[in-house]
Amino acid sequence: MYRLYKKNELNFSLVWIISYVVLFSLSDSLSTSLGMLKIITAPVSIIFVLLILGFIKKYSLWGKYGLCSFKGDLKQYLYFIPLVLIGSVSLWNGVAMNASITETALFIVSMVCVGFIEEIIFRGFLFKAMYRDNIKLAVFISSITFGIGHIVNLLNGEDLIPTLLQVCYATAIGFLFTIIFYKGKSLLPCIVTHEVINSLSIFSVNNSLMGTVITAVVLCVICIAYALWILRKTHRPDKDEEGAVRRKSGNKLI
Repeated sequence: MYRLYKKNELNFSLVWIISYVVLFSLSDSLSTSLGMLKIITAPVSIIFVLLILGFIKKYSLWGKYGLCSFKGDLKQYLYFIPLVLIGSVSLWNGVAMNASITETALFIVSMVCVGFIEEIIFRGFLFKAMYRDNIKLAVFISSITFGIGHIVNLLNGEDLIPTLLQVCYATAIGFLFTIIFYKGKSLLPCIVTHEVINSLSIFSVNNSLMGTVITAVVLCVICIAYALWILRKTHRPDKDEEGAVRRKSGNKLI
């Protein structure tokens, strides 16, 4: 993988993304066929996380992929209060125990891992592979691919309209997370929020279609408004980095 990484970071990121989508879709299908939620997905997700961490550790890529302390004035980021609101989305309609204790534990393990994996491969690998050539395009691609990736939920029996709505608000969340990473240089706030969103979904109460639409719209508004606030209030990257990107891409930075 390191040869591919050095030769073409974009292809490197795509290999990880495709592997993730295929492997986890199969794992979820197998878990369903065995009659226990995430029984296969949980161990597979742990192995996948260890593979990513092993690669990052071996080649000392912690800082590049945002596994480092946040670099920014928390006041400019509203102390991440909007992230708390976004993270609680699964509980907006109430709380319910939707699975057995064992299945709930397996689900939470899987979702914590998935939150980490998706942030690393979409915001880390993919965004970092593209941002020096064209930052605006990198933000767009990282956001839209993350959103569209949720279409695979149709293969797991989800309904069409709720899935399409999920694609919409996942794209908005992806945009916000990409901006936070680009500006703050750390993926940790995004990883934690993503893991919380995923994990709490096991306790969500089924919503009506209209309720699902309202939730999707509210999420999109919060994410886009918060991202625009960050873009307006935060300083640009240091001049050396900005100059290097401009010379290579000829594009104005966000």
